[in-house]
Amino acid sequence: MARRSRTTMNEKELPRAAREALMKALKARFEKNMDRHRGLEWAAIEAKLEGDREKLWSLNEMERTGGEPDVVGRDRKTSEYLFFDCAAESPRERRSLCYDREALESRKEFKPKDSAMNLAAAMGIELLTETQYRELQELGEFDTKTSSWLRTPSEIRKLGGAIFGDRRYGRVFVYHNGAESYYAARGFRGSLRV
Repeated sequence: MARRSRTTMNEKELPRAAREALMKALKARFEKNMDRHRGLEWAAIEAKLEGDREKLWSLNEMERTGGEPDVVGRDRKTSEYLFFDCAAESPRERRSLCYDREALESRKEFKPKDSAMNLAAAMGIELLTETQYRELQELGEFDTKTSSWLRTPSEIRKLGGAIFGDRRYGRVFVYHNGAESYYAARGFRGSLRV
């Protein structure tokens, strides 16, 4: 059993060169977008990231799939930094997905390659909630040509639906769709606490 855990941990640890490249990209994005995280210091964030290799791996997955993760705040109670996908449009490598495993299994034909919830779990991140999505939209204009699945309240999901958001006509909209639907312009945005 211990051997399996070690293998899993090693699989979620980036090689040194990849860690350095990721940290360089994150620092550059942090410095370029200071309005997203006023009052936060990169040195403190970097130290926290260096201490959690598995979270670094998840941030790399966010980066690799086009999410452009950036710090958007800090939880005062837990002292955790909060990263959101801040790409202008829903991450390209995370589109054409239905909402969750149940939705994926319900499709008899023309199944998408995966679901948003499955892929997020594999990446070690969570889908943005509706509240988080609206907070993100306060930091800029996102999803003006795409849309993003959002973590759906259980009462909606039990009825077969799922929610997604986008920005159109200068406003943020949250809509519903059948959870089994998928579109080339709909992906998902993730969040990660470090």
